[in-house]
Amino acid sequence: MVIETFHDKETYQLGYQIGKNAKAGDIYALIGDLGVGKTVFTQGVASGLDINEPVNSPTFTILQVYDEGRLPFYHFDVYRIGDPEEMEEIGYEDCFFGEGICLVEWANLIQDIMPKETKWITIEKNPEKGFDYRKITLSDDVPV
Repeated sequence: MVIETFHDKETYQLGYQIGKNAKAGDIYALIGDLGVGKTVFTQGVASGLDINEPVNSPTFTILQVYDEGRLPFYHFDVYRIGDPEEMEEIGYEDCFFGEGICLVEWANLIQDIMPKETKWITIEKNPEKGFDYRKITLSDDVPV
């Protein structure tokens, strides 16, 4: 499914709807270049999970856990992961197969360890369609 958004509020709202409909065990892989709106989307997901605390990209910590919502939310940013084995050191399996939902930014860097039931979300810009335009592709398959 492809969804086009023309303002960051629409990108946030799409994330919100995904968070609102998320179930325990859902895993989302989020792919997109720097500055494409991954954090805005993720903030929407958190809001849909009834999480009110500020949500930022955990680039330097790799994992941020939010427990205050209707489900635990495990927010990974694996941009700085050099080897998927590093994920074992932070106990990723406890999150992936736990009682919450996972959202993994830059998941394409660790796609070999992503479960097959992962929902893949790709966010792309197209400056010809406007500064705030985003093409968001939702798929059950790893993007090529």
